[in-house]
This record gives sequence, structure tokens and C-alpha cells, in this order.
Amino acid sequence: MGEEVKLFRTWSSPFALRIVWALKIKGIEYETVFEDLSNKSPLLLQYNPVHKKVPILVHNGRPIAESLVILEYIDETWKQAPLLPKDPYERAMARFWAKFGDDKVLTSIWSVFIKQGKEQEEALVATMENLKFLEEEMKGKKFFGGERIGYVDLALGCLANLISIFEEIVGLIIVD
Repeated sequence: MGEEVKLFRTWSSPFALRIVWALKIKGIEYETVFEDLSNKSPLLLQYNPVHKKVPILVHNGRPIAESLVILEYIDETWKQAPLLPKDPYERAMARFWAKFGDDKVLTSIWSVFIKQGKEQEEALVATMENLKFLEEEMKGKKFFGGERIGYVDLALGCLANLISIFEEIVGLIIVD
């Protein structure tokens, strides 16, 4: 009997897309369980009682929550097509940039779209500064890790889609 791999997600979660992409890169077959976050299933609440959100990866009956944690689990469990670099310093830097993306970039982008007036202008300045850091980090590279899609690319890949959706909704341009 093979391994059981299930991904609890919503169709719209950018964080779940990280996991979908990682499993695809690794060539891992899995079952998708779509959740309705307005009516959370007992399994979702059982598997992630702390945050009660998706994504959740269930591997052989054992749940893992939080997308960046899941990415690392996938990389450590299935060795083919490594997502994180072998070098400890480079691995640490990849984790840094992924965390920077979640903690600074996503939050600043979100602030642009929920604030108004002077607060929105300040959030836009912070967003542009954060995006500039990412742009500098990518200079001269095809992907954040070099020539192959890796951990940071998966962590930040959803930004392009999110930014364009928010721009369309609010009518504000962040990225030309």
C-alpha cells in the first residue's frame, strides 16, 4: 500500500498553492480536500485546532499545518528535486527571504488595500521598499535560488497573482 498524502485547501488560498506547486515539482501524488472556510469540516478543526485554517498536509494520517512549515516537511520527506539549498547558510537565507515575504511584503501589500488616505500612502511606500529588497535579491538570477525553482520562489510565487487581483479591485497600481 502506498503513502497517503492529502492536501486540505480552498480553491483561492495562495498559501495552499505553495503546497500544490511543491508536490508537483516533487512528483508526489496526493488527494485534494477542498474546504469551505465559512463551514469548516470536523477534520480541518481536528487537524489544525490552533489556527483552524488551510493549508493542511496530511501524510500517512499525520497533519502538518502552516504553508512554510509544510514546504520544509515536503522537502525533507521527499528528497527528489530539492527546494532548499544544501549549504546551511544558503538554507538560512532562503528561510529569511520566505519569512520576509510573509511578515513584511504580504502585510505591507495588504495594508495598501485596506487603508485609505495618508495611511495608504505610507503603506504603499513600505510596499515599494519591500519589493525593492526582493528585486535586489533576484538580480542576475533566473530564480531566487539560482537556476531552479526553490523554496523562496514557492513562498513568494503567489505575490504576482495577489498583487494583480488587489490592483484590479482597488484600482491602484503597485507593479508596472
